[in-house]
Amino acid sequence: MSVASDALAVRRGPLVVAGGVLAAIVVASVADAVLALIALAAGAPDDFTPLKASSYIFLTAVGVVAGAVGWAIVRKVSKDPRTLVRRLVPTVVVVSFVPDFLLFGNGGALGVGALLLMHVTVATVAVFTYRKVMPLS
Repeated sequence: MSVASDALAVRRGPLVVAGGVLAAIVVASVADAVLALIALAAGAPDDFTPLKASSYIFLTAVGVVAGAVGWAIVRKVSKDPRTLVRRLVPTVVVVSFVPDFLLFGNGGALGVGALLLMHVTVATVAVFTYRKVMPLS
């Protein structure tokens, strides 16, 4: 196989990509729900809004879609997308922690800790999915 045919072989159609992104949103939201329930059962404040499904499902969807757009851009413009993604993903996840730390007064250590784990979980599910439906090679 030529290099051109190898590149074509890993391109997925828009329905496959959209289905993968939707699946990532669902799986990550279920994982977030489990983390939220554990945090609430362990003593996180019941009125801590970020641990409500309406909050984290919406933000999970926004994050997964934004990540997919970023992943697609990196695939298209980077000469070495694997290296860039290897550096970019952890950086973006750590930066995404900043707003959570600002909620420490409302959510306490358990609430904020759950949010941090949610960020890592969503990123893990999303990256796994992007690699399947939008390979970097």
